[in-house]
Amino acid sequence: MNKPVFYTNPQSRGRIVHWMLEEIGLPYETVWLEYGTTMKSSEYLAVNPMGKVPALTHEGAIVTETAAICAYLADRFPEKNLIPPLNHADRATYFRWLFFAAGPLELAVTAKTLSWQVPEGKNAFVGFGSYSETIDTLEKALTPGPYICGGQFTAADVYLGAQLGWGLMFGTIEKRPLFEAYVERINARPAALQANRINEDYLKSRKS
Repeated sequence: MNKPVFYTNPQSRGRIVHWMLEEIGLPYETVWLEYGTTMKSSEYLAVNPMGKVPALTHEGAIVTETAAICAYLADRFPEKNLIPPLNHADRATYFRWLFFAAGPLELAVTAKTLSWQVPEGKNAFVGFGSYSETIDTLEKALTPGPYICGGQFTAADVYLGAQLGWGLMFGTIEKRPLFEAYVERINARPAALQANRINEDYLKSRKS
């Protein structure tokens, strides 16, 4: 089996995929890219014409977009138990909230961060409706716990947990006790800690 090749930058959403790869626990190759130079090289544009990270190549397949990479890895390595079993009710829950995080949640947070205002009466035109509705819906979904699919930690938690963690850190998502407890719980996972160490060590090496 060919090792996945992972293209990333330590100051990017690639950290989410790095965490996912560590959860998978199989060998992979990391290609570190820099903004404006190697990320825009002809070699990398052949992988991702948008010239952005992360991206993953594996056994002839190219996957871009962070949520898609997480979903691909969970599906490709089901024995790692990062996706609910086929035909299990939690499978639908998994897809629902993984793509809720990649769609409504990310757009709602982006709109709030950039002070984009949805014109009055036009909420139906945007996928998130409103920031408050999105955050309230997420809190309700996480309330049963301990993970978004109940007792099973999945790739949806990797993606959602990273989004929530960044939002709480930078103040773009309001602090709520349930959010803080969820992020603290999943950030303590060995794979999350290891992925963070790898990225921080690389950042330090660039400065030395």
